[in-house]
Amino acid sequence: MIKFLKYVPVQLTFFLIIGILIGSFFTIKPFPLVLMASVITITFSIIHFYSNKLINQSLFYAVLVALISLFIGVSSITFKNNLNEKNHYANLSNFKTNENTLATLSIIKVLKATNYYDKYEAEIIQVETTKSIGKILLNINKDSIFPKLKVDEKIVVNASILELNKPLNPYTFNYKNYLEKQQIHHQIYIRNNQFLKLPNTRSTLIGIAANFRDKINYSLKKYGFNNDELAVVNALLLGQRQRISSDLLESYSSAGAIHILAVSGLHIGIILLILNFLFKPLLYFKNGKFIAGFLIICLLWSYAIVASLSASVVRAVTMFTAITIGMYANRPTNIYYTLVISMFFLLLFNPYYLFEVGFQLSYLAVFAIVWIQPKLNNLITPKFWLINKMWQLLTVSLAAQIGVLPLSIYYFHQFPGLFFVSNLVIIPFLGFILTVGIIVISLSLISQLPQVLADLFMFIIKQMNHFVDWIANQHVFIIKDISLSVFLMVAIYSFIFLFIKWTEKKQYYRLVLFLVSFLAIQSTLIFEKYKRESTNEIIVFNDYKTSILAKRLGSELTVYSSKDSLINNYAIESYLIGTGLKNNLKSKNSDNLYMFKNETILVVDSLGIYNFSTVKPTIILLQKSPKINLERLLKIHQPRILIADASNYKSYLENWERTCYKNKTPFYNTMQKGAFILKD
Repeated sequence: MIKFLKYVPVQLTFFLIIGILIGSFFTIKPFPLVLMASVITITFSIIHFYSNKLINQSLFYAVLVALISLFIGVSSITFKNNLNEKNHYANLSNFKTNENTLATLSIIKVLKATNYYDKYEAEIIQVETTKSIGKILLNINKDSIFPKLKVDEKIVVNASILELNKPLNPYTFNYKNYLEKQQIHHQIYIRNNQFLKLPNTRSTLIGIAANFRDKINYSLKKYGFNNDELAVVNALLLGQRQRISSDLLESYSSAGAIHILAVSGLHIGIILLILNFLFKPLLYFKNGKFIAGFLIICLLWSYAIVASLSASVVRAVTMFTAITIGMYANRPTNIYYTLVISMFFLLLFNPYYLFEVGFQLSYLAVFAIVWIQPKLNNLITPKFWLINKMWQLLTVSLAAQIGVLPLSIYYFHQFPGLFFVSNLVIIPFLGFILTVGIIVISLSLISQLPQVLADLFMFIIKQMNHFVDWIANQHVFIIKDISLSVFLMVAIYSFIFLFIKWTEKKQYYRLVLFLVSFLAIQSTLIFEKYKRESTNEIIVFNDYKTSILAKRLGSELTVYSSKDSLINNYAIESYLIGTGLKNNLKSKNSDNLYMFKNETILVVDSLGIYNFSTVKPTIILLQKSPKINLERLLKIHQPRILIADASNYKSYLENWERTCYKNKTPFYNTMQKGAFILKD
């Protein structure tokens, strides 16, 4: 491992990642970046020229290479950021948010639809009469009468370009941040009759691939594939998960088999084995190895294009391209080096991959399999072939789970206890499923698919779905709502790494480091408990058409709401997980008065009662659209701030805001500003 860490590409990749993180958190414009590079280059040239014999040359070049890699990382994300382009729509003089703008859009990707909107990733190619670039989120009201848009289709809209919605409650998923990492910074909402389609004059490679996938789906539907089976085929073989229902996706996630639905290293590895078998006869001819290797790489990348060049597919194909080159060039490849080199070039090509959960999980899983699986496999050596193969498969699943578990819990807050059962049953048959799937798709495209083969494949997919659903329903084995901070996650990874290093070679200093990592976990837990118990706050949540107020005193949370039940309420669940207060929740009916430190909060609901002569509220909370004279209320109580939650009518909110402005009273609308949090 130490030898691996000394490998130059490892060091280059490490500093490249540091540079990407610096460039992401500190917005740097291209010109200052070029200026900085020039200063660094000149400075180091002078140092090298005048101190050639006075400094350690190896150290000098090591520092120089590290700085260059760091600079490349900063540069890559700076120049990849479309907002730094002059012709980005947001940088145009005629661009304004929240105002109707005439824009021409080109559809890039069809996203997963919601209950109310069809969603698309689109490129703004023209604003008014000015050519432009820049991606945007397009939301179109669902309407079964109108056909959905396709990739490469161009439309003209006259609509408001809006800011992305920020999370309106603490610890909820930050969809705005997620989209910004995809270089999407604004959104548009329109109806199906509010845009004009333009004739499509050219098709991109991604558009051709999308049309090819549509053709595959159309041909499979003719043979009786229903929605669930077709959705799984699209995910397994075509890298498209948009069609999968939320319930089916949740089942695969709870069963620990979600990775099966993403075309990744597992799928590409199996496809590579199939291609190696098919092209084996070429090895007996002159230059056969070169031809076979070249054809395999071409087919792998063709498959990646059909799968829309998604991040997981590009990752896997890049990695297996390097492996294929090593195999057919008679050069043994070190899998660690292959992993690092593929990561380096992928991040160089698109530094935003670093922030994708799939990118992080996939590299952790593969690294863990390569490093940890042999150690687990050597613990037991079964004598029988079948048991030995099952043990190998189990150790692969265990190693991958060890690698991704802390990060997976950090992002998804759950642990599927029966993950090894899902993998032991499904993965041995995955190669067969992929092979049959490719045959089924190929024959269906030329209308030569025997119905018996189509029925067999549908039966296999259906049984796989049933099995996954059965595993997911074993709720006792699924640990949900786990709270894990980033500091605790890092401490756990350090613990795992140092423990395995100690088992490799039981040296005293390794044992000390391992014990220190264990103490780090305990210290983090103690600090987080102290922080949790010393936090006091009142939160007015933003919950559509509902009023929820919570009072937190240390590790106890009391929620006041008119709702009969708060079970599965997203805002409350997210807050409980984020704060680690899952088992300390009390629920009560709403009150009219709340005392918190030196603050008195008066709640005025639909009854409109607010004239309490014995109380002088400092904060007033309006709920459920009370019909009141707000000017009179403000004159009587003179609060320091007035809050209105999401249970009020929009027209009331607008009137109240004007009244507060007129009376110079701060107005806080949770639908615009998010949850109101008052700390002690």
